[in-house]
Amino acid sequence: MNENTKDAKLIILDRDGVINQDSDDYIKSVEEWIPIPGSLEAIARLNHAGYRVIVATNQSGLGRGYFDIDTLNAIHNRMQQKLAALGAQIEAIFLCPHTPNTHCRCRKPLPGLLEDIAERLRTDLTGIPMIGDSLKDIQVATAVGASPSLVLTGKGQSAAEKHRDDLTGVPIYQDLSTAVDALLAG
Repeated sequence: MNENTKDAKLIILDRDGVINQDSDDYIKSVEEWIPIPGSLEAIARLNHAGYRVIVATNQSGLGRGYFDIDTLNAIHNRMQQKLAALGAQIEAIFLCPHTPNTHCRCRKPLPGLLEDIAERLRTDLTGIPMIGDSLKDIQVATAVGASPSLVLTGKGQSAAEKHRDDLTGVPIYQDLSTAVDALLAG
């Protein structure tokens, strides 16, 4: 671990259902990427409080052929432009493009994507906050020693109802904005 990353505050966010609205039909175009109210402002508050914001997202729509890498890059560019207007940014976006049947190690809930983040940032993820909207997000955070939180946006409400026993001790928040308020207050 290098000295610069040791003292930096880091947070990992899932994308769909946490930052932007989710869809069972996938987010396949820039027009379909719609931020959840308050989420971009929450990321701005994190940045202004000294947090490096990283996104870890499964994007199997890429592997399924629902969109191509240029479209995904355009979606992420739109997200970054909207954040820049608020004086904010996402430092890096790590994604798994694979479908579930490829059995890769980078598809959440397996830890490969987060292990890649730790390796590339030369940091330990123990205790690092991770906010997601699914049991997979909670499981992957736990697998690498990160500190998971669940938001009720996206698939979060369903996850909270279906997996109540698996979420014992996991903080649950209405949305990213309230999760960030709690993190910054604590």
